Amino acid sequence: MPAPIHFEIHADDLARARKFYGEVFGWSFTRYEGSPAMEYWLIDTGEPGAIKGGLLGRPGACQPGQAPNAFVITLGVPDIIAYLKKAIHAGATVAMPKMAIPGIGWQAYLIDTEKNIIGLHQSDRDAK
Repeated sequence: MPAPIHFEIHADDLARARKFYGEVFGWSFTRYEGSPAMEYWLIDTGEPGAIKGGLLGRPGACQPGQAPNAFVITLGVPDIIAYLKKAIHAGATVAMPKMAIPGIGWQAYLIDTEKNIIGLHQSDRDAK
């Protein structure tokens, strides 16, 4: 079966996006020089075996009230409250607050500094 092998984040401000994801999740970014016509940054989450990603300029303008991304990536975190606080401090807003997925864990959704929706998930079989 096909499985995700790469993710991309579109941004209006690449420096602001690098700062946000670096501060909140500790990700590192390396400028990709293979495409001189486009600024592209490789993302390393630092997690062994995890898929790698890319950061690039948004290919088109978003309309007011329009969610710009077509897929939502959810990041597994050890402490959802701590990561919500870090993300909000770094400029994110809450799209959907922490909620229980009974018997599975806790889920929340944020809007990052580039208006993309991202999910946070903390596994917890006791979630109710």
